[in-house]
Amino acid sequence: MLKRHRFKQSATLEERLDMEAIRLREEAKALPQDVRREDLLRKARQCETGAHVSEWLRSPGLRPPR
Repeated sequence: MLKRHRFKQSATLEERLDMEAIRLREEAKALPQDVRREDLLRKARQCETGAHVSEWLRSPGLRPPR
């Protein structure tokens, strides 16, 4: 049986997604207007959207009643 390598993340999912979006935007700045740049910007927007959705899902307004 294979053993999974588990490790604890030092940053939250939202922080990691935000850092990835920043990295992708910086990388896209160095490229000329082409398909590769648009792909990087699209991925950056997806990371930002994912971070917002994750924050929204963790909001106290969405918790089940006790």
